Amino acid sequence: QVQLVESGGGLVQAGGSLRLSCAASGRTFSSYGMGWLRQAPGKERELVAAISWSGGWTYYADSVKGRFIISRVNAKNTVYLQMNSLKPEDTAVYYCAAHRTMYGSRLLSEYDGWGQGTQVTVSS
Repeated sequence: QVQLVESGGGLVQAGGSLRLSCAASGRTFSSYGMGWLRQAPGKERELVAAISWSGGWTYYADSVKGRFIISRVNAKNTVYLQMNSLKPEDTAVYYCAAHRTMYGSRLLSEYDGWGQGTQVTVSS
């Protein structure tokens, strides 16, 4: 089983940037795809970005495409989410999660092993 710890959230003004990090332990990190998800108050959890074990495949939700970048460094057991041009609607708790396979996918139901989350708040 994988353990995940997110960090890097905070309060930022609209148009600003944040970089989230997710440190993994407990499984061979390079053997599974990773995703970043978010959940805003009163809304369902949303998969915003995903990456395969090698980084050769990535996915972005339409709401973040062109603004967010997902990446990973397997040697550091870490996956990142660079968030640029932030908007108030990006405000949410952000979680990382491991995919059931090394490939990753755009299906939220195929991710598990959530971390505790990190709060991102974007002020207007």
